[in-house]
Amino acid sequence: MTESDEILAIPLWINGHAYLTMAPAFFDVRDVRSGKVRRRTPLCGAAEALATVESACNALPAWAALTAEARATLLAALADALAGYAEHFAGLIAEETGKDAAAAAAEVSAALQVLRAATAGAAATGGGRVVAVVSDDRAPLLGPLQQAAPALLAGATLVLKPSPKAPSAAFAVAELTARSGFPGGVFNILQGDLAAIEGLCAAEEVSLLLFAGDPALGSKVAAIAGRHGKPFLG
Repeated sequence: MTESDEILAIPLWINGHAYLTMAPAFFDVRDVRSGKVRRRTPLCGAAEALATVESACNALPAWAALTAEARATLLAALADALAGYAEHFAGLIAEETGKDAAAAAAEVSAALQVLRAATAGAAATGGGRVVAVVSDDRAPLLGPLQQAAPALLAGATLVLKPSPKAPSAAFAVAELTARSGFPGGVFNILQGDLAAIEGLCAAEEVSLLLFAGDPALGSKVAAIAGRHGKPFLG
């Protein structure tokens, strides 16, 4: 048995719970500093994309029916929970991106500001619909939350697809949403790469694709969205 065979795959997050799947392939997530394999990202496709989208669809009516104040209260609770695990999140970011401790901590701090700004009534995008958020590994916590927080505040439910290179911070946020009182299905995680993005864009219920990250990758994501006629913001 190889080292990577002994490493647990990081789950998806569907309907408020971790969801394990046997994908056709996996990506080894390495500690950038040591090169050691820490976990494995399942490279999911259309079937798993549809499962996450279905979860978001089922949660949408009740989430959209909440008042903005109620959604803001839940985002504030998420910020408080994240603040309590700030050191842990900084460690995940440093491990998977190679950022030094100060830069990783600064990303967590900026992510907290994003959540708290959203609770103060920041401009919202994507309310009352299912929104997909794709991010790369440059800012695996801050990037997706910059897109997700305003959409959640507006009443959207989400499927977030993090980078397979740095999936842990996004998954840990999903766990915190459950601890913070978010209804199941409001915040979902789909693991994978371009095939997962294709699956999201092929889903009729996804009405907007948001992107956070490198412009070169953003161009590829925009091209996928364009082929499926999905509005894209990056």
